[in-house]
Amino acid sequence: MSKEDSSISFGVGVLLGVVGGVLAAVLYSPKSGEETRKNVENVISDMAQKYTPEIKKAKHQALTSIDVMRYRIEQQYNKLNETIKAKQIAKAKEKESIDYEVN
Repeated sequence: MSKEDSSISFGVGVLLGVVGGVLAAVLYSPKSGEETRKNVENVISDMAQKYTPEIKKAKHQALTSIDVMRYRIEQQYNKLNETIKAKQIAKAKEKESIDYEVN
C-alpha cells in the first residue's frame, strides 16, 4: 500500500469517526424525539457543507487509485497472457519438430 493510499484511508477513517461520534452524542442526549431529529438534521447538514471539499477530494483520490490499480492489474494480466501464449507456441514448435524428426 502506498503512502497516498494510507493517507486516503486514514482521512476517511477520521471523517467516519467524527461523524459517528457526533451522531452518537446527538442520539444519546436527553431530548425529545423531534428535537433530536432536528439536531441530527442540522449536524448532518452542517457537516455536509463543511466537509464537501474534503469528501470530493477523497473521492477523487480513491477513484484515481482505483484507476491506477486497474491499469496495473490489466498490465499483469496481459503479461501473463503473453507468457502463456509464448509457452503454447514453444510447445507447439517443439512438438512439430519432434513430429518432423520422426517422419
